[in-house]
Amino acid sequence: MLRLLPRIKSRASHTLRGFASYPDIESIPVPQSTFTRDKHTEGPISPSMVTESPGPKSLSHFNELTAVQECSSVHFFCDYSSSYGNYVVDADGNRLLDVFSQIASLPLGYNHPSITSALSSPEARVILANRPALGVLPNKDWPSKLDFVLREMSPPPHGEDWDITTMACGSTANENAFKAAFIKYMDTHRDGAPPTQEDLNSSMLNAAPGCPHLSILSFSGAFHGRTFGCLSTTRSKPIHKLDVPHFDWPMAQFPNLKYPLKRFEEDNKAEEAVCLAEVEKLLKDSAGGVLSTKIAGMIIEPIQAEGGDNHASADYFRKLRALAKKYNVTFIVDEVQTGLGATGKMWAHEHWDLEDAPDIVTFAKKAQIAGYFSSKNMRPKEGYRIFNTWMGDPAKMLMLETILREYKKNNLVENARITGAYIKEGLHTLQKKHQGIIGRVRGLGTFIAVTVYNTSTRDKIVYNMRQKGVEMGACGAFSIRLRPSMVFTPEHAAEFLRIFDEALAEVDVVGECESWDGDWDGVEPRNLINTVTGEQGDFHPISDSTDGIAIAGEYLENMDEEIEEKAI
Repeated sequence: MLRLLPRIKSRASHTLRGFASYPDIESIPVPQSTFTRDKHTEGPISPSMVTESPGPKSLSHFNELTAVQECSSVHFFCDYSSSYGNYVVDADGNRLLDVFSQIASLPLGYNHPSITSALSSPEARVILANRPALGVLPNKDWPSKLDFVLREMSPPPHGEDWDITTMACGSTANENAFKAAFIKYMDTHRDGAPPTQEDLNSSMLNAAPGCPHLSILSFSGAFHGRTFGCLSTTRSKPIHKLDVPHFDWPMAQFPNLKYPLKRFEEDNKAEEAVCLAEVEKLLKDSAGGVLSTKIAGMIIEPIQAEGGDNHASADYFRKLRALAKKYNVTFIVDEVQTGLGATGKMWAHEHWDLEDAPDIVTFAKKAQIAGYFSSKNMRPKEGYRIFNTWMGDPAKMLMLETILREYKKNNLVENARITGAYIKEGLHTLQKKHQGIIGRVRGLGTFIAVTVYNTSTRDKIVYNMRQKGVEMGACGAFSIRLRPSMVFTPEHAAEFLRIFDEALAEVDVVGECESWDGDWDGVEPRNLINTVTGEQGDFHPISDSTDGIAIAGEYLENMDEEIEEKAI
């Protein structure tokens, strides 16, 4: 059941913090941005806690919910009518600064007046009362709405070089992107001819040639969703995949970079070269018939979010794109979490400066509606190939139109760049101040993460931050990720950094370093995955809830009361 994370006594007999004097976090100048928060409507900058989190009312609601479903991932229950801007109010009246924004899906914060106005409009009433099956009976304004999205948010090159296909969520966006890649591959294989009767008949038996032995190449640490195809490309945590049959699809090693990047530039170049060589070998083996399947496409995240906020260089991605083109493999960029501005550009892959655009770019989360952009040559020749009942949702499209207008009006992508640079500067300072606790500060825009000494300490920090009024999330086995809204300003960031500094000063390392090589040095990558054996170490036990408070720290519950705060 849902419970408070126990007060934990450190098993570590040593403190890993540095003893040098570092500038106070509040001495870092807070920059001006393109957007200023409305203090009158959003309220005080500091969060306010009246109970522990989760509080008594959340615990009561959890007991109600657990009677009808498994819900151990729940953090707490919310009062959305009282939430506003960057602050979420829970069922107990606690007001928390939210730097997770509904798993990176709330671009304008809570109850933004433009969103609430749009959803109470006559247009909204019509589409909510008459949700159309867009694949067969779209509303008369649907083409103009898609044209608006193409003009305002399509990846480079903008506009008419892209098709857009709308869906309901990130998994369905990726799943149908895979289907598009397979359909394109077989159309090329048939030299554009229609399928034969044998193709049609064998497809009804789930057999070749109608159901060919094709695959999507993915990467260690990846997360692309939880439907069958997406789950076969997801390689982030065993709990996502356990007990579910999978397609026999190949995996390549994603680069494991060392930080700081400048100091380890040559090491990281060598690491990326090895990973690219592995990708090319797989593509060669696929083309030569060595693999059990033919690789029709590859999918890559600009930043592996769920897998631990893993990055690679722009040069790596440019070379990866070139390999896909060389071997006629559809290049799919999964921007479900990175898309719509959080990295300081509308699309994270814009940071790569590609010569050739991706074949497909998927999106969801901040867009509210999901789907993918695809090059014109990816369009199937027949109807009903990429299809479902809803094909998206006009109400979510109305929200997206509103969001894009707010982005332009307030230059919110630039706000993310400015605010993110300030957050990173602050985190680098905290990394020096709290050496051995956190390290490997990384990110683009406000899409930022830090690595923690071990999983138990990470979970304790996330829990303690919630008690101090900050809702935040974890990723991978060791990292804390920030996913604030696009209206999160440097002023909010300063408050977050102040509280984070407090939490780090109060925490002691819990347990031992979970590493194959002894103590973590703050530099080496974590979450290493053996692409041959699947081994990850004991980093993802079945009881691991990472982001959740429900069973977080289950393996710690027998420890003694937390020791008194130590002076550094």
